Amino acid sequence: MNLFTVGMSFPNKEDRQRCWDARDKYWECLDKAGDETTPCALLRKVYENSCSSQWVKHFDRKRNYLQFKSKIESDGISSTTIHKSKFQKRRVYHEIVGL
Repeated sequence: MNLFTVGMSFPNKEDRQRCWDARDKYWECLDKAGDETTPCALLRKVYENSCSSQWVKHFDRKRNYLQFKSKIESDGISSTTIHKSKFQKRRVYHEIVGL
C-alpha cells in the first residue's frame, strides 16, 4: 500500500527520508545489477510504496538523465549517431543510453 494513497497530502520529514532511502537502495541495486533489473524487483516495490507516484516518475527520469549525462561526458556522441538521427532526438538519446 502506497503511503500517499491513504489521504496524506504532503509528506512529512520522515516520509521524505523513507522515500529517499528506498530510492537510494533501489538505485544502488540497479548500479550493481547493470542491465538485469530482476534482482532489484523487491526494492522497486519498496521504492514505489515509499514514494508518491509523481516522485517515482521524477526520480526515474532523473536517473535516466544522469546516466545519459554521464555517458555523454565519458564517451561523447559519435558523428554517425548525430548524422543518422539528425531529426530524431529521442533516438539519439535512446541509442546513447542503450534503451
